[in-house]
Amino acid sequence: MEKIDIKSMTPDELLTEFSDLPKFRVKQIFSWLHRGAAGFDEMTDLPKGLRTALAERYEIAFARIVQKRVSKDGTIKYLFQMNDGELIESVLMRYVHGFSICISTQVGCKMNCSFCATGKSGFSRDLTPSEMLSQIQAAQTDESIRISNVVLMGMGEPLDNYENVLRFLELVSHPDGMNIGMRHISLSTCGLVDRIYDLAGKKLQLTLSVSLHAPNDEIRNRTMPVNKRWNVEQLLAACRHYSKETGRRVSFEYAMISGVNDSDICAMELASRLHGMTAHVNLIPVNDVTDTGYKKSGISRQKRFISILERGGCTATVRRTLGADIEASCGQLRRKHKGGNGYEG
Repeated sequence: MEKIDIKSMTPDELLTEFSDLPKFRVKQIFSWLHRGAAGFDEMTDLPKGLRTALAERYEIAFARIVQKRVSKDGTIKYLFQMNDGELIESVLMRYVHGFSICISTQVGCKMNCSFCATGKSGFSRDLTPSEMLSQIQAAQTDESIRISNVVLMGMGEPLDNYENVLRFLELVSHPDGMNIGMRHISLSTCGLVDRIYDLAGKKLQLTLSVSLHAPNDEIRNRTMPVNKRWNVEQLLAACRHYSKETGRRVSFEYAMISGVNDSDICAMELASRLHGMTAHVNLIPVNDVTDTGYKKSGISRQKRFISILERGGCTATVRRTLGADIEASCGQLRRKHKGGNGYEG
């Protein structure tokens, strides 16, 4: 009999599942699961018979560390193995305000963006809510820390795994669980417009981060296949709706690729498109990566791009590069472990 994924259950579902148990026992189970218990034997305040019965029917998702790389700047890149042997990546970052983790939401990705390593490996499956939680728990346990911020920007497209991601958000923010507030969570999407409208309707207070990377359809069609389904105009309309519905500023990720999307004309067009929107542009110098021919924009070009955006009324910053010496970009470590080449993610 296939065992049930107990850590993906909400508190209400657990109460229904264990209706024969006192409510305090169910709360104990939930607490143990979200404190990172790897097995039912660790739940020492539960009767031994109950622990045995739980182990026979349920499984607890885990993230086992296969590789760990520590950068000179303190960033840690994890390669995790799931229960079924699949490999995913997470990145733990240290800031003055605390610890932030970038987690994966899928094994691989379907989006196939030209500058991303993850899509080069293809798509295997979605991650469950419990597997997303397990990445945070494993990093916390390994480093003996408490993580305060979560970024859904690792392997995979979060909005392509919409229902599981929503459940993860419910669980990770639960007061009896890890209790990480929505304002400390950022969700990155390459632009699944229908799901942005769905997410706006939930009125969650998380930060929506959109991988834009181009000011027009001509450039975005070449670098991001999703644009052929939902173009830049449709995407920005959805972002404006999201900001209006939630009251939250939208963050736009923009990978600076020399000679592709970093010209003065691109900056002026981007500023024009974002005019009047509650938004911030996060410029990312793309890595010089194998097989794509892409080169990062120089510092002077980055500064020029920002100055044009600011003159056009857009706030913009260059994202600080973390973990470059440990291949912290999504998909690089997994591909090398499986025998492939690394790309930018």
